[in-house]
Amino acid sequence: MTVVQLPQSPTETRRRQHPYGLYAALAVTAFFVVALVAPQALATHDPFALALDDALQPPSLTHWFGTDEQGRDLYSRVVFGARESLLIGAGATAVSMTLALILGAAASLGGRVVGAVAARVIEIQFAFPTLLLALLLVAIAGPSAMSQVFAIAIGTAPGYARMVRAQILAAKTGGYVEAATALGHSRGRILARHIIPNAVRPLVAVIAMSVGQSIVWASSLSFLGLGVAPPSPEWGALLEAGRLYITHAPWLTVMPGLVIVVIAITATTIGQHVQRALERGEK
Repeated sequence: MTVVQLPQSPTETRRRQHPYGLYAALAVTAFFVVALVAPQALATHDPFALALDDALQPPSLTHWFGTDEQGRDLYSRVVFGARESLLIGAGATAVSMTLALILGAAASLGGRVVGAVAARVIEIQFAFPTLLLALLLVAIAGPSAMSQVFAIAIGTAPGYARMVRAQILAAKTGGYVEAATALGHSRGRILARHIIPNAVRPLVAVIAMSVGQSIVWASSLSFLGLGVAPPSPEWGALLEAGRLYITHAPWLTVMPGLVIVVIAITATTIGQHVQRALERGEK
């Protein structure tokens, strides 16, 4: 039976040739990289300077995101808060992926006893909703940036561990592993050069998306009062501070919330394009 491949529409071809969504995501990423390294280059005001006469001013040409209850420029505070928010998101992703690699590798390569123990640990973690487990850990350790990192990492690691386990099991049955075994390569060499690299490569796209997800979780914890303490301009802390003024100064919540949404969309867009690039490379 002959399979007829339909020609792509001009719109699909144009999107593939000009991925405008990726361009926009890279531009947003570049902006926040600058905010991470040198926030003073992007800020328009001192983010900690009090100006009570300008308290609760709506967005304007002078104050792009408006001002808070103490007259501080909200845009500048969002820019300076990028460093803490992005570091929490990246740190949580790094710890989460490390735990996932350890648990996933143990569950798939550790033998019957070790594999069973690792699988039970993953299932126990899955029994708790991510936010509930993170709230519990932060409540025990106390609110801080470090406790947020580990709480989010432990809460999100089980899902990634299952992915790692599935990827390793799939790699173990690959033809290249059978060929390496037939050639007499040692188990350690096969793991290091074939199984682990091929199992981890598809997770590169997941890592990009996980950073945005971790920032959202961190902001949720801060909004609930279990994050970084004021006067930190961390984005979740800004949301929590603006909650009291939501009826007559909504920009205090809307602007940081939009920034968090943009970061999450940006991370997802980059992750999706990385995944498509990896899939094209495999073909």
